[in-house]
Amino acid sequence: MKNKLLLVEDDVNFGAVLKSYLEIHEMEVDWVDDGRKAIPAFEQKEYNLVLLDVMLPYVDGFSIARKIKDSGSDVPFIFITAKTLRDDIVEGYKTGADDYITKPFDSEILLYKIKAILTRRTGVNAGLPVDIFEIGQFNFDHKARILTKKNSDDKQSLSPKESELLKMLIEHSGEVLPKTLALNKIWGDANYFTTRSMDVYIAKLRKYLSSDPNLKIVTLHGSGYRLIAR
Repeated sequence: MKNKLLLVEDDVNFGAVLKSYLEIHEMEVDWVDDGRKAIPAFEQKEYNLVLLDVMLPYVDGFSIARKIKDSGSDVPFIFITAKTLRDDIVEGYKTGADDYITKPFDSEILLYKIKAILTRRTGVNAGLPVDIFEIGQFNFDHKARILTKKNSDDKQSLSPKESELLKMLIEHSGEVLPKTLALNKIWGDANYFTTRSMDVYIAKLRKYLSSDPNLKIVTLHGSGYRLIAR
């Protein structure tokens, strides 16, 4: 069964090209080009993901995202926008976005981001249960908050924030986990104090994973973190 996507984009040429590209890659895409049409279209079907421009006629993308969230829906959404200011990016993540992609962008990268989000949402993870992740020489039970070294009795209990942060790093493995996304989703705010707190948790996770030389959490100053599993 094809994944159903709602695309909200007012640029007619860009919208038509992106819709065609996603449909070539086995996705079902409904496209609206006016902010006023987004919520009525969203309410007509059950979508797997929403792609939202920010600068739209009549109703902006941030407002649409808030209305979707206020409706009780947990459908994931990605902003695709020309708005590149830090305040706009932070605002996007505050609305609960799964990603914020600035134009112009590589369509193939967008496709892989969509597939990664859909995979996480459906719980497909190497045949393991939804809350169990494999990471290098470890198994990570997110629900139980336990990190276990494979083929050993070594177990590390994690705090709720450590567990959530490790889960987000794994879900973004090989790519950048934006600092603002993690701060807003786990701490509820992105300020100096929460940033310093997250740095402490990153240091703890590095210590827990240090027995596997092929695992590394890299700090990308000003943007976020990347979990590398060689």
